[in-house]
Amino acid sequence: MLETLVKNSRTSVDAGVYEIRGAARGGRSIKWKEGRAALITEVKLASPSAGWIREGADPEEIAASMVRGGADALSVLTQPLLFHGSPEYFARVRRSVDVPMIMKDIIVDEAQVAAAEALGADYMLLIQSVFDGGYAHNMDEFIEMGHNRGVRTLLEVHTAAEFERAQNTEADLIGINNRNLDTLEIDLGTTEEILAGRNTRSRVISESGIKSAADIARLKKAGAAGFLVGSGIMGGRDIEGTVREMISAC
Repeated sequence: MLETLVKNSRTSVDAGVYEIRGAARGGRSIKWKEGRAALITEVKLASPSAGWIREGADPEEIAASMVRGGADALSVLTQPLLFHGSPEYFARVRRSVDVPMIMKDIIVDEAQVAAAEALGADYMLLIQSVFDGGYAHNMDEFIEMGHNRGVRTLLEVHTAAEFERAQNTEADLIGINNRNLDTLEIDLGTTEEILAGRNTRSRVISESGIKSAADIARLKKAGAAGFLVGSGIMGGRDIEGTVREMISAC
């Protein structure tokens, strides 16, 4: 699956998907509150594992509901293949809200970093296994490119070994993905196992498989400083209410 996702990104780069004109204002950062973890909610219309989650939905309306519910930041998919995202969706949401936003994609090319800046992204996602697997090269350069363009990095890992390597980078946040990108299986215990007994230099975000306030309470106890929730919110009928409920556990 990871190889497929990388190929999709290269196909999208070659098709000019990330050739963005103009420039939006980025530079926002997540505001960390004393004693409370952060909730990052994701505008995610579809996924490789679930297919369509909310076909035909308006990204701006979804984003507005999430912000009303108290989301600390938004993640928006920009990968068109399998995720049915787009830079256009990101741009529309960016114009409609004033919270920090993460460009969520499988980033393998400098054109995508340039697009993050042009779209006004405050953070971009990089995936440790993409670089460890040789699908893209020199992650440190990508992080530096982002910083030079005013875009922070959320660096995603899935194993303890990847986590240790990630801590030796200049990434601003480390995300632990509870989903195995090869098998697509989810295990919330991944966050617990990786954080057990470890001191962390960066704030850690737990990602994937989070469906309830109880899940958030469990992962906060494990040491996560924030949570990225997509399908667990997007698949419900009351987006604003679900966000409020999850915020109460942060």
